[in-house]
Order: sequence, then structure tokens, then C-alpha cells
Amino acid sequence: MRDLAYLLVFDGFADWEPALATAEIHKSGRYAVSSVGFTREPVVSMGGLRVVPDVALDGVEQARAAVFILPGGDLWEAGPREELWPLLRRLDLGGVPLAAICAATLELARAGLHRGRQHTSNGLDYLRSLVPGYDDEAVYVPDLSVSDRGLITASGAAPVEFARDVLAELEIYSSSELRAWFELFKYGVLPATI
Repeated sequence: MRDLAYLLVFDGFADWEPALATAEIHKSGRYAVSSVGFTREPVVSMGGLRVVPDVALDGVEQARAAVFILPGGDLWEAGPREELWPLLRRLDLGGVPLAAICAATLELARAGLHRGRQHTSNGLDYLRSLVPGYDDEAVYVPDLSVSDRGLITASGAAPVEFARDVLAELEIYSSSELRAWFELFKYGVLPATI
């Protein structure tokens, strides 16, 4: 049963970027949100929140994973985190959606998970400058958030679009409910019915 939405946490993770997605996932009652650390040691987010990871990387249960979310943070610009790649590749091969926003898109590209799938980031030049050998411009899409066959990528300027695409992947709302949700959180347009 795929009942867990995993959120990677680490020192300096951009806590606001996945916040709308995880709040709606949790609120749905269909999934529990579980924090994953590189270790079980407490971390402090960019916003100063202290988080004790529920599990370390080796504690992720693929059979229960509904999605694996990677928030942005300066960590990704410091260089590859190759210890994460086997887990990401295993989840991807097992059909678990991977969702990365802002600088976390770098790690999906470094692990080769973007290949042949439409994706975005903080800009094409951003990917080129921080991912040696990046050469998948043909499927790069200059949109705020892109979803393609279980790979969700978004610019750091797009936490609402990112949440929309994660919620769509998990089928949390119907398409009309999701449109109303997006209009509310993006533009402040209240739905016609409450």
C-alpha cells in the first residue's frame, strides 16, 4: 500500500517550497508525510525550523512510497550527493514519483533521472553551469513546473505550481477541485462554493 509521502530534510532545506504540497497531502488523510534525513540527526531548515527525521535514507520503504519530495537548499549547489542516487533510481524504477523543486532539480539531473523526460529548473543555464555534462536541452521546458511520467520538477519561484503538480500526481483532488485550489493559492480567487 503506497501510503507515505516522503519529504527529504537536511540542514538548510527550503522549508516553504514543499509546504503547500505536504499540507494538502497530510490534510487529505490518504497519505502520511514522513521526513527523511541523510541520517536520523536533527536538521534545521532555512527558515530555522528544527526537524528530527522520521527515517534515514536506508529506512525508506519503497512499497509504501507514494511520492518522494526533494526541496531546494544550498546543499545542492555545493556539489553532488551521490549517496542519494541509488535510492532515487530504485524509487523511479519502482514507479514512485519523484518531485524536486529549485536547486533539488540539479540532483535529479546529476543522477540522470531527467533523461528523455520533460523537466525544468531555475533556468537552462543554471542546469548547464551546475551539472557537468548536462545535454538534455531538447526536453527542457522553460515553465514554472513540469510533470512528465512520474518526474515533477519546478523552479524555486513556483511552490504553488509545484504543489499543484504533486497533488495532481497523487490524485488528491478532482481536476475541477484542483483548478479551484490553484486559483485560490495562486491568485487569491475564492471558489464559488465553500
